[in-house]
Amino acid sequence: MLELKEAYHTLLENFLNHLSVERNFSKNTRESYRNDLKRYLLFMQGKEKEIKSIDTSDIRRFIAELHKTGLAASTLGRNISAIRTLHKFLLAERSAETNPAETVQQPKQAKKLPDVLSVEEVLKLLEAPLQKKPQGKYLLRDKAILEFLYASGVRVSELTDLQQQNLYFEAGFVRIYGKGSKERLVPIGQSAIDWITRYRNELRIGLSGKDSHDTLFLNARGKKLTRMAVYLIVREYSVLAGIEKEISPHTLRHSFATHLLEGGADLRAVQEMLGHSSILATQIYTHIDRSFIREVHKTFHPRG
Repeated sequence: MLELKEAYHTLLENFLNHLSVERNFSKNTRESYRNDLKRYLLFMQGKEKEIKSIDTSDIRRFIAELHKTGLAASTLGRNISAIRTLHKFLLAERSAETNPAETVQQPKQAKKLPDVLSVEEVLKLLEAPLQKKPQGKYLLRDKAILEFLYASGVRVSELTDLQQQNLYFEAGFVRIYGKGSKERLVPIGQSAIDWITRYRNELRIGLSGKDSHDTLFLNARGKKLTRMAVYLIVREYSVLAGIEKEISPHTLRHSFATHLLEGGADLRAVQEMLGHSSILATQIYTHIDRSFIREVHKTFHPRG
C-alpha cells in the first residue's frame, strides 16, 4: 500500500492536530478527513506535486478521478470540504501563498425522492382501523384522519389546525390555511366526507369541551391533536396494515400527488391542491414509475 512521503505525512498530521485542538472536530470526523486527505495527497504525490505548486486544475483533476469511482454526492462533498479546509489552514499557517481550493464548488446534492405508497398499500392503510381488534373508541376519528390525509394531500399541521367552519361538504371542498396563512380550496371525495361526518356526529360531539373551540380533530381531552399524535396514528395503522415502508402523514401527501399525476392530472392543478407557491416544488412528484411511462408511451404514441 502506498504511503505518504515525510513532508506530506507531517503536513497531514499537523492539520489533523489543528482540527482536534483548535477546531474541536470529533474523532470520527478527523478519521474521515485523514482517509480523504491521504488519498488526495497520494494523488498529488504521484503527480510529483509539492504542496505549494498545487493549483485549482490539479484539484479538479483529482475530483474528476473521484467522480469516476461512483462516489455518492455527499461523500464527494465531504472530500471537497476536507480539501478546502486543508488549503485554508495552509494559507493561514503561511505554508502556502494561495488557496487553490477556494473556487472549487461542492457538488449539487441529488434530491431524495419522497417515499410513496402504491394504491394497493394506501387501500390497506385506509382499511386498517376497521381490522383492529378490539375496535377502539377512537376508530371513527382515526379512520376519518387517514381518509382525509389521502383525499386532500394536506400537510399534517393543516389537518390539526382544520376548523369545522371550513368544511364545505355540499360543494365537495375544504378550505385550507397553509404556509404564510395562504388560503386554498381543496376538493375532497365522498368517502372522506362520509367518514368525517360519522366522526363528527358519533364521536366528536362527545369529545368536545371548553378547549375544543371549532377544531375538527380532537384528542381524548377535547383539545387539538398534536402533529406527533397524528404521526403515531399513521404509524400504528401502517404496522397493522403490514406496510414495511417507514411512513408518516407526509407520505400520504406524497402518495396523493403521485397518484393524481399518474392518473393524468394537470401539474398546475396538483400544485394548487398542494398549496405550493412554485410549480418547481410540485415537480418532485413527477417521478412516475418507469414501467408506467413505458405503458403510456406504448398505448398513446403513434409509433409505440
